[in-house]
Amino acid sequence: MKAYMLSSMVRIVIDTNVFVVAMRAEGGASREILRRALHGRYIPLFGNALWLEYEDVLGQPLWTQATTDGERRAVMAALASREVWISIYYGWRPNLADEGDNHLIELAIAGSAAVIITHNVADLRGGEMRWPGLHILKPSECLEKFS
Repeated sequence: MKAYMLSSMVRIVIDTNVFVVAMRAEGGASREILRRALHGRYIPLFGNALWLEYEDVLGQPLWTQATTDGERRAVMAALASREVWISIYYGWRPNLADEGDNHLIELAIAGSAAVIITHNVADLRGGEMRWPGLHILKPSECLEKFS
């Protein structure tokens, strides 16, 4: 039974902008993505570059009163307890418009993710390389597709 449950859970990459939106508002699709990951419905994938981005945004002056610094750190710790850490041994370099986003595609490919969840859909879909079966979706689209 447990093997079936693991195989039916969706492996996801949650872009930093989704984490920020989720922590800046009290509801919405981004918050629901995190909630589902924390409840084990999605398997969040992390690698060095993405985790460092998450840590970096914690120190930025972009937060609202919706969450405290301690709450944001607690959510990150909880995500860490649910995550699958992926080591990237091969750089695909999909040549996205923003070089800083290439690591998201590489993480998704290395970790066999079904979806990258981002608010930056247009830029992530604009690379020179395509991977059939890898979806790049906004949080609301992900909730619809992988309910």
